[in-house]
Amino acid sequence: MNAKIDSASVLAQWEADGAERRKTMVKSGVSRPEQVAALSGVEMFQAMLAGTLPFAPIAETNDFVLIEANLERAVFQGRPQLRHNNPLGSVHGGWIATLLDSCVGCAVHASLPAGKAYTTAELKVNFVRAVSERVGLVRAIGSVIHLGGRMATADGRLVESDGKLYAHASTTCFIFDAP
Repeated sequence: MNAKIDSASVLAQWEADGAERRKTMVKSGVSRPEQVAALSGVEMFQAMLAGTLPFAPIAETNDFVLIEANLERAVFQGRPQLRHNNPLGSVHGGWIATLLDSCVGCAVHASLPAGKAYTTAELKVNFVRAVSERVGLVRAIGSVIHLGGRMATADGRLVESDGKLYAHASTTCFIFDAP
């Protein structure tokens, strides 16, 4: 019984977090280089969360939202919907992979100093159970494992409010001087 109560309170908090983020993060787009050149990764994400910089258009396309971005951690959440389904009636793996790619890549990005950028060199996703619109709200939580001068690695988990794991991912990112 306590697990259901905990899950319900976690879900309520997630719903509130998402609603709060959607109030401030109202414009999608791509920041101009001069807007972000002097910002560290975490400063850039804090500006997105505050609504002073646009959030990435991919989040609007796939209807998910950035919840948190701190040093070595990024969290996104989304609600699987019928429009995300593949022909078999479950959520397309691309939607799941996009959420996981976002959380792991942004965990790395949030950890970078001003003047540095990254690109994904490898993304590996493991699907451990099917996702459908009946699953409800899910979170993709990414954490940096290693942050070096030229390479970073991170892991991510896609979970429901009760902690049930649906998929997990790992990434390797190359770090370079921002153009």
